[in-house]
Amino acid sequence: MSISERSSTPYQERPESIERYARRVGMEEIEANDFNLNISRYVSTAEQGGAIDLSATHRELVEIEKQIRDSTAKHNSFLKELGLSPLPAPDK
Repeated sequence: MSISERSSTPYQERPESIERYARRVGMEEIEANDFNLNISRYVSTAEQGGAIDLSATHRELVEIEKQIRDSTAKHNSFLKELGLSPLPAPDK
């Protein structure tokens, strides 16, 4: 659907709704929204995200935390050789 078709269809054909683009609402709903005609009050353009695998995400975060600890320890050994103060240890 072209941009001009997408813009003219709701006006010309007046469908009940076009997902994530337009929706016909009654005066009762407009009044309930204090006559606010902001489109986002009536049409959500957000796309639903996919499911998140919490176990996999947790495993990734645990691995990242381990990498941070290892990298900090390695960096601190270099700082010690240079006679500089170490970075603070990451929270455990």
